[in-house]
Amino acid sequence: MEDKIIIESCSCNIIHEEVVERVKKNILGEETLTDLSELFKLLGETTRVKILNTLFQAEMCVCDIAAVLGISQSAISHQLRVLKQAKMVKNRKDGKVVYYSLSDDHIKCIFDEGLIHVKES
Repeated sequence: MEDKIIIESCSCNIIHEEVVERVKKNILGEETLTDLSELFKLLGETTRVKILNTLFQAEMCVCDIAAVLGISQSAISHQLRVLKQAKMVKNRKDGKVVYYSLSDDHIKCIFDEGLIHVKES
């Protein structure tokens, strides 16, 4: 048996002006909302989430990430390029090897909060 979701709507025609004005003053700007939307789109791709989850454990090169995830190096490289452009990961070179890590702790916080939400019963 499927659970049905009922969406309730307001049946009044009265605008609560104080609330509307307060919210209008505090709502984020269009550019900020667009940037935030783009961040969540990045996290909407499973391979990228897997890569981030892997990088929470250790700084790694493409070969190591591919070995952990069982995904081709070219697919990992492509997704790392996307994550780097979004400033979610950074890299450092050591000789011929390029190591990737998280850009900052915010990435882990976003992931952790999402995980808490997903695990709620």
